[in-house]
Amino acid sequence: MKIDVCYTPELIHQFEVENKTVVVIDILRATSCMVAGLGSGIQSITPVATVEECEALGAQGFIMAGERGGEKVEQFHIGNSPFDYMKPEMKGKKVATTTTNGTQAIELSKNAKEVIIGAFLNLSAVVNHLMKSENDVLLFCAGWKGKYNLEDSLFAGAVCNALKQNAELESDSALCAFFLYQSMASDLAYYINRSNHAARLSKFNVKEDIEYCARLNEFNVVPKLVGSELTV
Repeated sequence: MKIDVCYTPELIHQFEVENKTVVVIDILRATSCMVAGLGSGIQSITPVATVEECEALGAQGFIMAGERGGEKVEQFHIGNSPFDYMKPEMKGKKVATTTTNGTQAIELSKNAKEVIIGAFLNLSAVVNHLMKSENDVLLFCAGWKGKYNLEDSLFAGAVCNALKQNAELESDSALCAFFLYQSMASDLAYYINRSNHAARLSKFNVKEDIEYCARLNEFNVVPKLVGSELTV
């Protein structure tokens, strides 16, 4: 198995995804929401690129979820908080979601052999899934509006670290993620809370979201894209 890391959607054109398992990563907060929601009983999540696509699914009875620039889209039912996705009334529901970064990365991954969703909340489940797979792996960080971010890169490094005995780190991108994680693994929450994106989100009073997204292995699920839907 070979592992590579793409740090932002702006760089995805440099990678071949067709024969790989792509792990989409948007720790703050899209992929954390997806893991929390599907791990808590949501039936499916359909990621879409635009607000208009989300509204069209809402008209068909889907729960509309998502944000732009960190803020809930006004007409949507819920925003981009994992706690919204874990509400008891969400069990069994179909959700449509669109976000600034995460759903865009999923859209760019659709030609992959397999697309799965990664977060610290399901780190061990993702690692176990990849260890059983025969595919090469691309860890795809959603970043922030095309730019690099710390928290997604830390998760990529955590996966590289966990698989280092079973896989080849294919590039300096993967090596950098690996060494980044090793340098910060002693207190992930501390470093995630000091990321630029955490600071950006702090003005929306979502400190609890940020702290929750830094937790490890809350769920033993691996959301997988099947057609247009994420399911477990």
